[in-house]
Amino acid sequence: MSALPWHLLPDHGAVSSDGHLTIAGCDVLDLAAEFGTPLFVYDEEHLRARCREAVAAFGDGATYATKAFLCLAMARLAHEEGMRLDVATEGEALVALHAGVPADRLVVHGNNKSVGELELALDRRVGRVVVDGFDEMDRIEHLVAAGRPAPAVFLRVAPGVDAHTHEYVATGQDDSKFGFTVANGDAARAVERALASPGFEVRGLHSHIGSQVYRVESFAEALQTVAGFAAPFGLPELSIGGGLGVAYVEGESAPTITEWAATLRTAAAGLGLDSMLWAEPGRAIVAAAAVTLYTVGSIKDIPGVRTYVAVDGGMSDNPRPIIYGSGYETFLPRAVAAERPRGIRLVGKHCESGDVLVRDGAVPNDLEVGDILATPVTGAYGHSMGSNYNKMARPAVVFVRNGDARLVVRRESFDDLVRNDL
Repeated sequence: MSALPWHLLPDHGAVSSDGHLTIAGCDVLDLAAEFGTPLFVYDEEHLRARCREAVAAFGDGATYATKAFLCLAMARLAHEEGMRLDVATEGEALVALHAGVPADRLVVHGNNKSVGELELALDRRVGRVVVDGFDEMDRIEHLVAAGRPAPAVFLRVAPGVDAHTHEYVATGQDDSKFGFTVANGDAARAVERALASPGFEVRGLHSHIGSQVYRVESFAEALQTVAGFAAPFGLPELSIGGGLGVAYVEGESAPTITEWAATLRTAAAGLGLDSMLWAEPGRAIVAAAAVTLYTVGSIKDIPGVRTYVAVDGGMSDNPRPIIYGSGYETFLPRAVAAERPRGIRLVGKHCESGDVLVRDGAVPNDLEVGDILATPVTGAYGHSMGSNYNKMARPAVVFVRNGDARLVVRRESFDDLVRNDL
């Protein structure tokens, strides 16, 4: 196989004079030696550039979907670059608030918000609450009747659009746990109830058709459905949600945030829609900003079958391959521009045959035990979906910028693994 496609690396990736991969002026082999592996390495300026692109595209409606990757440093960065933050649980909300993000810059999601989560949202006066069901409407009205302030809300509707993505991350179809269904009349009943109730300050509608969506026309179709539904109510804001896809492997390409926004604005203009457009990019902000570094621990060649390469991480730091069958590339940072003729299956160290990181990887022929091996485009849903399965400690996270590396999430220790045990 050919060398790693360069567009899969962070913006500030480069090749040093000795053939090593550098990111933002930092040799990744030096980072592995200093911080250990597995290690998430993020190009900080890449993150900032994508945030700025989102703000340029959607203005004050640009909202970072924190589920893709959240830590204190990322929350601060997105806020500094002018984005709102979408949070889906009390934990995500508290991390954002602890990072110094004002409550009015938060958009609170969730299909089953607890009373406690709603109390937090109303008491802190968050920017928007995305109302997801009739039971939630009951809870909010009860809290407001008891003296809490009525929240500014979006009502989430399921527009019945096929997002052409994996069924586990499709969310806008009629058969979904999320939102009020347009087709059966639930959405109309929810809007009419909210507009007539003192428990809600209705600002607009929200829809989300799914994740890892390459086809921007699907977003335009959703916008057409939701805009048509919203027209009689004259609501000032409309959120198209997130879900813009990114390229993970050779041969894939994806629209930019700017192209996504242009398609939506063209569609909105064609519909005569003058509502303020909101959007919630997450993966498109962070995925390509990072690589994960591993140390090769064993190489098992089975003649006529395959070569297994085992590293010191696995499904605990990137569960996407075992959940969605997601594909990734493999390469050696010591020879980032080298051809990769040797086919491998990259596996982790967990006690599962399914602990596969890359089913069909490729590396140079001279791969050795002890090499640092990397997977690109791992900035989304690796750290955030990681686990302690087999009591593995979660990896550290490093941001690199202008030749400097800063630790933003320390590697877990054994003390962390037993901290909550009694």
